[in-house]
Amino acid sequence: MAELKRSVGVFGAVLLGMGSIIGTGIFVSIGVAADIAGPSVLLAVCIAAAVATANGLNSAQLAASHPVSGGSYEYGYKYLTPSLGFTAGWLFLLAKSASAATAALGFAAYFMRALDLHGRWLQSAIAGGAVVLFTLLVLSGVRRSNWLNGILVLLACGALAVFVGAGSSRVSGAAFSPFFSGGVPGLLEASALAFVAYTGYGRIATMGEEINDPRRNIPRAMIVTLALSALVYAAVAIVLVGLGGTIAPAAPLSAASSYSRPVIWIVAQGAMIAMLGVLLNLVLGLSRMWLALGRRGDMPSVLARVNASGTTPVPAVILTGIVIAALVLIGDVKTTWSFSAFTVLVYYAITNAAALRLPPGQRLYPRWIALVGLAACLFLAFWVDWRVWAAGLGLIVAGLVWHTVARRLKRRGPMPAANHNDQ
Repeated sequence: MAELKRSVGVFGAVLLGMGSIIGTGIFVSIGVAADIAGPSVLLAVCIAAAVATANGLNSAQLAASHPVSGGSYEYGYKYLTPSLGFTAGWLFLLAKSASAATAALGFAAYFMRALDLHGRWLQSAIAGGAVVLFTLLVLSGVRRSNWLNGILVLLACGALAVFVGAGSSRVSGAAFSPFFSGGVPGLLEASALAFVAYTGYGRIATMGEEINDPRRNIPRAMIVTLALSALVYAAVAIVLVGLGGTIAPAAPLSAASSYSRPVIWIVAQGAMIAMLGVLLNLVLGLSRMWLALGRRGDMPSVLARVNASGTTPVPAVILTGIVIAALVLIGDVKTTWSFSAFTVLVYYAITNAAALRLPPGQRLYPRWIALVGLAACLFLAFWVDWRVWAAGLGLIVAGLVWHTVARRLKRRGPMPAANHNDQ
């Protein structure tokens, strides 16, 4: 079986995770969550961070014990059942493809806002162009993509620092009252949406086959990634809510319109850079999931092929780009993010269930952490809009039907051409 080379260290792994976290979540979804929960979005961000930490620790010990591309898809197969393993992989593809389309559309929206352009089809065309560009970049190899990802992360964080710095002196305590304007249901739905924003750390696990010394480096990279991203989200949320006024769900940092022109420009540029960073990492992570499904026969085996240098699963990357580009044409940012919340929470519920089955010798953390993560994910998953989770359950069933058919065909094997041996 062709394998990928290990060429990513702790610093590179942290940048991969941060590149997915400091992006769509902080420049788009935090506005959706704030629109639902009001000022209590600050508490939602903290709840989401706590749940993400439990999930991150469980993902880390699973990735350290079983460091191959595929993440919870592989963990489900190894520690649970083939059906749950396939479900995890299927959910990952659904959730992250939608997230990638959201990132591309978010980039296009900020780009058009900066140039005062309008039109849904123009937005889709710009987003589609970004998908094509980054698909080609990933085809060129993970090392080159990793360097660019690092640059994108640092630039986006710089723009957020400007946003927080310029707005901190304008924060008003009156903007935080009433704190629970969205009620408990709003708080829990916002927590579910905010959780998705943190799950970029999962990119570290899905690329475990390419990380050096995975048992030591994967847990370290995940913990550092979550700690840094939680601090960034908390700071931005405080300033965003504290500025008062109406929060635009699709572009929450438009609150910066009260700033000076240079600050507005910097924040807008940072938003576009962050969207591209997320898109880059999602193309990387999704292609590795298609690779894993192809290896096991849950998808066509051509997806398991890697290039001669062992750095890139070319057919999987191409398919990833096609799927994201198709979703860009029909995607709605708010609905897509809610769909991602449900599917990602169920995905990580499977991850935590797999962590419960780790042998004592491979366990890095107490078993209760996996129990907390499992319960929290299942609880939050059904606080999103009922139409979203109903659609998600329907697609899970559809995926399981496909898996059942594929397994039966695999058992039968190729049909004999003729009875030549009987003549």
